[in-house]
Amino acid sequence: MAEAKLAPEEREAAIVRTSAVGIGANVVLAAMKAFVGLASNSIAIVMDAVNNLSDALSSIITIVGTKLAHKQPDHEHPLGYGRIEYLSATIISVIVLYAGVTSFVESAKKIVSPEVADYSVLTLVLVAAAVAVKLILGRYVKHQGERTSSDALVASGSDALFDAVLSASTLGAALIYIIWGISIESWVATIISVVIVKAGIDMLRDALSEILGKRISGDLAHTIKETVREDPDVMGAYDLLLHSYGPEMLVGDIHVEVPDTMSAGQIDEMTRRIQAAVFHKTGGEVVLATVGIYSHSSSGQAAGIEKQVTEMALAEEHVTQVHGFHLDCENQLITFDIVVDFDAPDRMAVHDEVLEKVRKAYPAYTVRITLDSDVSD
Repeated sequence: MAEAKLAPEEREAAIVRTSAVGIGANVVLAAMKAFVGLASNSIAIVMDAVNNLSDALSSIITIVGTKLAHKQPDHEHPLGYGRIEYLSATIISVIVLYAGVTSFVESAKKIVSPEVADYSVLTLVLVAAAVAVKLILGRYVKHQGERTSSDALVASGSDALFDAVLSASTLGAALIYIIWGISIESWVATIISVVIVKAGIDMLRDALSEILGKRISGDLAHTIKETVREDPDVMGAYDLLLHSYGPEMLVGDIHVEVPDTMSAGQIDEMTRRIQAAVFHKTGGEVVLATVGIYSHSSSGQAAGIEKQVTEMALAEEHVTQVHGFHLDCENQLITFDIVVDFDAPDRMAVHDEVLEKVRKAYPAYTVRITLDSDVSD
């Protein structure tokens, strides 16, 4: 959860402003490195210039994506356009990946057909200045990305910090050549290309993970569940499931266990309290659209059977939780949910094993078990 969460307009302005700074800095660096690289016949510096151009293009895409993502919800997309930011991050990662592959091909050609570079004092000074600029730019952009919850900015900032290290390596190659007469800049350029490719792959994996729907952070899950449990009528909170509609909008549901003596009116009041509490606690980031109900039986018989059933279920490997237990004595029915972790080779087989054990223990009852996924901590 962000501290002092920005309003949508402020967030958009901050992202656009930061991206504009990135565009200006990268265009200047690219032009400078291209000039120096061509003048000194250094493939490593030229490849570094190409990388700066890809960074500038990434910043342009970040601006366009942010503008589109902040469009107001409409009939076609009632939950807004926030997910466009994930698409922007995907496009940026592909650009970085393409730049890395292209640089690798050109660098490999220079290894096969090497050309001697001619470094001057001016060349070394300009490359050193580029390293300093990239370090400052990377820290600034990454900080702004974390402040605004922008994955695209965080990725761009991290990439800029990588670039500073890569530019420093070209400077090191130049010094080695000047001092010892050993030319390794084509190999350095190749290493730079490999690092860029890896960065692109990592960025693409993260962006696709967001689009697919990755697991929410454990800290956020614990915060929401603890907030829900603080309500005086709640006996337990389970089945938290959130869907991301942008970096700052999570919509989902949760189930709570309440005494079976509560009236519909009391449950309605509790539900509204829970939704408001979570929304406030998360700074408006999380909206609980639905609060499901598990009825907790107050009878002594139910408590005894629940204890035994819970022990039987948890004794089974891969069962991490039992909840939602309900005993219907009139209809001779036992119902409950089990959570089976994703490490189980066959989750349904675990369900069936627990079902068989409980049926044997209580042959007079019909037993129904809901198999839940381990969707949050």
